[in-house]
Amino acid sequence: MITVVEQALEREVAGLLIAALNIEGRDADAVDPQAPLFGAHDVGWGLDSIDALEVALAIQQKYGVELRADEEATRRAFTSIRTLAEYVAAHRAPV
Repeated sequence: MITVVEQALEREVAGLLIAALNIEGRDADAVDPQAPLFGAHDVGWGLDSIDALEVALAIQQKYGVELRADEEATRRAFTSIRTLAEYVAAHRAPV
C-alpha cells in the first residue's frame, strides 16, 4: 500500500519530469506512476537517454540525489515514476 507521503512524492517527481522535459499536455496528478519511463509513448513516457540525463540533473538539483548512469540501481530507478520516487526517498538527505 502506498502512503499519502509516497503518493505526494510521486506527483512531485512526475511534475519535475514534466517541467524538466517541457512536456505539454501531461498533468502530474493524472499520470500512472507505474507507467514505464522508456519505450513507446502509447504505453509509457517514451523517454530516451538524453531525457534521462535531463531528469537526473533536475533530480540532483532539487533533491541532492545523484543518479549515476553506470550503476544498476540507477537503471532500476528509471523504470517508472514510482521507482524513481522510491529512489529519491531512499537517497535524499533527511528534512
